[in-house]
Parts: sequence; structure tokens; C-alpha cells
Amino acid sequence: MRQPRTAVRLIGALTAGTLAAGLVAGCSGKSQVPSIGYATDATIASYNGGSTLGASSGSTAVFSRVLTGFFYTGPDGQQVADTDLGTAKEVPGESQTIQYRLNPDGVYSDGVPTSCDDLVLAWAARSGRFTKPGDRGTVPLFDAASTAGYDDIERVECQPGSRDATVVFRPGRHYLPWRTLFAAGELMPAHVAARAANVPNVVSALQAGDPNAVGRLAEFWNTGWTIPADGRLDPARFPSSGPYRIESFSREEGLVLVTNERWWGNKPATGRIVVWPKNFDLKQKIGQNAVGVVDIGAGSVKDVNLSGFSVHTVPGRGAEQLVLATGGVFSSVQARRAFALCLPRQALFDKLGKVPDAPKSGLGSGPLNAHIVQQDSLLYPAVIGAADKYSGGDVANAAKAVSASGAPNPTVRIGYLGPDDRRAQTVTMIADACKPAGITVVDAGAPDFTPSRLTEGKVDAVLGGTASAPGPAGSIEAVAATSALRTGNGLNVGRFGNGRYDAITEQLAADNNSATQLSLLTEAENLLWAELPSIPLFATPRTIAFGKGLRNGIAGPTQAGSGWNMDRWVLER
Repeated sequence: MRQPRTAVRLIGALTAGTLAAGLVAGCSGKSQVPSIGYATDATIASYNGGSTLGASSGSTAVFSRVLTGFFYTGPDGQQVADTDLGTAKEVPGESQTIQYRLNPDGVYSDGVPTSCDDLVLAWAARSGRFTKPGDRGTVPLFDAASTAGYDDIERVECQPGSRDATVVFRPGRHYLPWRTLFAAGELMPAHVAARAANVPNVVSALQAGDPNAVGRLAEFWNTGWTIPADGRLDPARFPSSGPYRIESFSREEGLVLVTNERWWGNKPATGRIVVWPKNFDLKQKIGQNAVGVVDIGAGSVKDVNLSGFSVHTVPGRGAEQLVLATGGVFSSVQARRAFALCLPRQALFDKLGKVPDAPKSGLGSGPLNAHIVQQDSLLYPAVIGAADKYSGGDVANAAKAVSASGAPNPTVRIGYLGPDDRRAQTVTMIADACKPAGITVVDAGAPDFTPSRLTEGKVDAVLGGTASAPGPAGSIEAVAATSALRTGNGLNVGRFGNGRYDAITEQLAADNNSATQLSLLTEAENLLWAELPSIPLFATPRTIAFGKGLRNGIAGPTQAGSGWNMDRWVLER
């Protein structure tokens, strides 16, 4: 059974806060609060964490204990096996082969058993093999955030309804981070898609490539799990495979998660969690004592009062960065270079990215000088040489690059999900620094902002975390960071395309030789600093706070957020 691991570093402290009535008496003389509020700067846009919308909004930070997977992201960004759902192991074979076995007791909250059908749907949706005609050639039928790893799978052997699946990779292909596949928040209930798409046998339809059936499944997979803004959820579409299930979602009551009565693992320690995402007034909710756990970008909520909480501000695993368009004002690399040269990266880190007691090396020790290499990686110091020319505020060379770009007096619209005080300050500092170089910077932050606005040409840059996420982001495996710059991936909102980069990342995922990794990563970083599809700033600082009396809170400054073990939280007063 999944338990909080004592070996995991306790970054956070304990948190308190909410909530409801009906206290439960404890042996210590204190009473357990039956409901805990969780404030996070993720947004609730889609139940489907494997879709572009779900991944870019941070759904994994909300639903990883609602939709379980064979692995989940732990508090340090590592992949941890979740044997409650089932087991996964590599087995000998000519090709890389993974044997998945679902727990025989596994059942969704609607009473339908978990099965390998779910794996087949996940693989089909994220493999990239199903396409349709588009304006500029074929485009994916499924709007997957990333195809990383799934596109290396040749087949998923599954008898419909079975608890067993064998995943076989393409001949000669070995995918090192295979534990990121079929993970928490991304393994969706195939029986729901089958019912909605009127496809009696999902496995047969996908294995045969039936175009009509696949088309209907893709349409539902893309949009059928979208969370309605008005909160009018059809419960039948959102069954749970975890310790919590969705009870309701509304503008007044937030997202209410309650105990899944059919959960076969350890019962949640607290029966009700209320999630308050970024598009709610988090300052107000915290002030109303409606929150027991806070997990937000440091400085993002202006003048928030966290007295009564044990507060820790730590460098996150996500990368604060600017993702640039590759069209419009940034259609030329000279224009992107001009912008990168005038960015005050060191000053931004000093004022907005540096956490108290910042380490002298590793994560959060200085400006982030790599796009895809972790700041605490042993290889990091050796691959960052190309970043030297972009240390900050080089107005003279920025002005020259503007002139060379052939686009005088460019205007750059920087979008982000607001309100966010730290990101607003970031834009202001950039505007002040780039103005002398002839670049006008406009704050295009908005409460309804999504990264897709970059793809649509409505902004010129996105200010966000890894893969443009607004809130919790990043993992040790860095699959999202790498995928967000690969040609054709949903997370690649700037539509950057470079065949050599794609080839490098393919090899990086298959060859763990340290010398090869160093050579490839150096080449990749040199390429990315030359092409500038994005500009890293610093490790995103996270403020994680636990209210007095909350036990088992363990900070998770990663894509899973600090809710990674919410089913173990206990709040006593």
C-alpha cells in the first residue's frame, strides 16, 4: 500500500486551516477536522492529465489521488511505484517489454473494474499514430500533451477486460524513463470513453485502427473530460480509481473531493478535501480560514497572510521561463536573440527567483542556464557555456540584434495566468530593461489566460513554468521539459521545430552512457541557446505552507504538487 515514505525529505512543515463542522474527537484531547482546504496555483480545466489542456493547466497536481497510475511523482520529483493500482516490471525479451498487472481488487468508483483497456486507450491517444488532414499536412487525431515514450511502443497486448497487459517497444528501441508512462493523473477510464463514443470494444477498435471508432474516441478523449466552467459535472464521466472521487465543483464551493467508497487501498485519513485552484481568490480563502495547505508560486499572491502556518519557500523542480513564438514578431532568430540579450536574468533571479537560504549550488542557486538539464544534475556545469552571453541587460547588443532582425521597434506581448504579482513584476522588470534596446514589452496577463494563446498568435511569449504550466511543474525525469520543444507535441505551444533537436532527445531517452549523455546534452543546449525557442530564468520558487495541527504534510515542489499524498493528511485542533 502507498504510504508516506520516511526517507523522503520533509521540506514543508505542517499546515492548518479549514473548515467544516462536525469535529471528530481524538485520543490526544484534540479533535480531527473532517475537511481540509488545499490552495494551489494549478487550474482545474480538464480531468485528463494526458491531454494538452490537462497537462498545461496542472491537472496532475489536483487529480493524482483521484486517478491513480502505476507510478506517481514523489515530493522530490522522482517516480514512485503505486502498487495499489498494480505492478509494472521489465521482463526479458528481444525488444524492451514491460509487464503490467492491475490489482485484482481494482474497481472504479462507478463499479466498473480497472482493466488493460485503460492502457490501450492511453497508448493509442499518446502514440501519435492516429492522424487526420490539417492545413499544413497531417495532424494528430488525439490532442496529446506529449507522445514521449508512447510513440516508441509497438503494441500493447491486451485481452479486453483483462487485468494484464504486455507493452512491447519497437525493435531496437529502449525507452529509459518508462516509469513515466501510464502514470497518476493520466490513465483514463476507457469504459467511459467507450460509452460516450458508442464504441463497444475499445481494444479491438484501436488495435484494428477502425477510423470511425477511433475518430469518435479521439473526439471524446480531447474534450469529454473538460471540466465545465459552470461546474455542471456529469458524475458518470468522472469516475475515480483512487482514494478520492469528485463530489462537486462550483464557483462557490471549489472542487470537493470525498472518500471513494470503492477504493481498495488504505482509506483516506481525512474524508473530504476542498481544492481551491488559482482562478479562485486564494488570498480571500486563506484569510477566511478555509485553507489548511497552501502550495503556490512564491510572491504570486500579493500581501497574503500566512500567519498561523509553518511556511517554507523552496526552489521548485519547475523552470520559470519565457516560451517564445516562432512566428510574428519572433519569426526571426535575430529578434528572439535581441529579446534574450536585454532580459535582466540575473536581476530577475536576485529579486524574484532567489529563495531565503538559497543553496550555493544546485537547484535555486542562481539563474537557470539550461533548457532541459536539471540545475542539480552533475552534468549541469558542463553544458551551460552557451548561456554566458545572456547573463542580462546587454542593451547595446540587443539593439544591434533588433536592427539585424529587420523589425524595428518590435512589441512583445507577454502572457501569463493572472493575477500573479511575481509574474507581473517580472514583466515590468523586462519592459524596463528592454525599452532602451527599442523593444516595447506589454503585460498580457489575464485571469482566463491559457498557453494556447501563443499558438493562436494572441501573445508573443508565455511566462510560466516547465511546459508553460501556471503552477506546480517539473520532475527529475524532465520529460515535460524535453517534450515541450519537440516538433508536433501539444505542449510545444511556440511551434518550434528542429529535426536535430528531436533526434537528440530520441537518443537521450534511449542511451544512459554518461559520456553520450554529456555530449548530447551539450549539443542540445548549444542548439537551444542558438535558436531560442524559450529562455530559462530560474527555478520557480514555491511557497508551501501547512497550518498548525496538520500532520503528514510533505512539500512537493514538483508537477504533482504538495497534494501528492493528500490522502494521508490529518488536521487536528
